[in-house]
Amino acid sequence: MKRLKRLLREGVLLLLLLASILWGLDLWRAPKLTDQMLTQSLMDMNGESLSLQAISQQQPVLIYVWATWCGVCKLTTPTVAALSAEGVPVLSVALRSGDDDRVTEWMRKKTLPQPGLNDERGELAQHWGINVTPTFVVIYRGEVKSVTTGWSSRWGLQLRMWLAKQ
Repeated sequence: MKRLKRLLREGVLLLLLLASILWGLDLWRAPKLTDQMLTQSLMDMNGESLSLQAISQQQPVLIYVWATWCGVCKLTTPTVAALSAEGVPVLSVALRSGDDDRVTEWMRKKTLPQPGLNDERGELAQHWGINVTPTFVVIYRGEVKSVTTGWSSRWGLQLRMWLAKQ
């Protein structure tokens, strides 16, 4: 019984340590988005102008920054596509993944919502301070509510979307 309690205590401590390390990495790698960035006019792959502030007024929007060459993105893209199919607003941003035709074809195969943004030369990501793919940003009413990088679960993304409204 003592051994079981000790193992349980050590397991909980290990989980807390791991969670702290992951949280710290997220803070370190997270882009520093400013209000100015949220109000800038962006051009999607159909040539339509959009504003992050405007598209996030009614409900939280998940901005998914990914790349065709990103191994982790291959794991997270089906989750993002499923959330989008269920009605979660997603703005997809391709980072250094080729021209519009290549990105559009990749998005079609992965059933990501279209049109998205194609950051072919990485200028937008540089301006936003995004250095890691995938990066997930939740915005609501023109404010950044959550930023995380790397792999994220479906539940983690759903929780971030829900928390944005609270």
